[in-house]
Amino acid sequence: MDARTEAEFRQFVEARSLALLRTAYVLSGDQHHAEDLVQGALAKLAARWRKVDDPEAYVRRVVYHDQVSWWRRRGRIREELVEHAPDSEAGFATDHAGRVDRRLDVRQALARLGPRQRAVLALRYFEDLPEAEVAHILGCSVGTVRSQTARALARLRALAPELADAGSLRNHRSEVSP
Repeated sequence: MDARTEAEFRQFVEARSLALLRTAYVLSGDQHHAEDLVQGALAKLAARWRKVDDPEAYVRRVVYHDQVSWWRRRGRIREELVEHAPDSEAGFATDHAGRVDRRLDVRQALARLGPRQRAVLALRYFEDLPEAEVAHILGCSVGTVRSQTARALARLRALAPELADAGSLRNHRSEVSP
């Protein structure tokens, strides 16, 4: 990479890495794994920097595909989920405890969704992307995106009835991020 190309790449990384990290975190549910996903995607981008027309779309696609591949390799996640969040520690104000409870509810419900449903919800509601772009990123049809979205939301409503209001997921997007 020449100096000009490297400067362009650095500028892209500085400008977009936090947003990419948030997206990866929503997909993976783990800060360290999200960092690994973004780092790997940026490394792949660096190797193809001059050939890629839309670097952000390229990185997002790599992140989503790498996460789905990781889910497939790992198999089903065996987590012990509890019915209620543990009591808040002393010193937290009531409003903070409510936000923490909501965050835990969202995380637990998302963790119980399948990889494709979680990816669709992350792209549609966290990234606020249109169905056509989600379909392009995931390599499926718009109809598949619609059906996966509907099934994922129905499953979320069943898993966490307190989140049944679709607006509550949109209003608490920032609470899911690290």
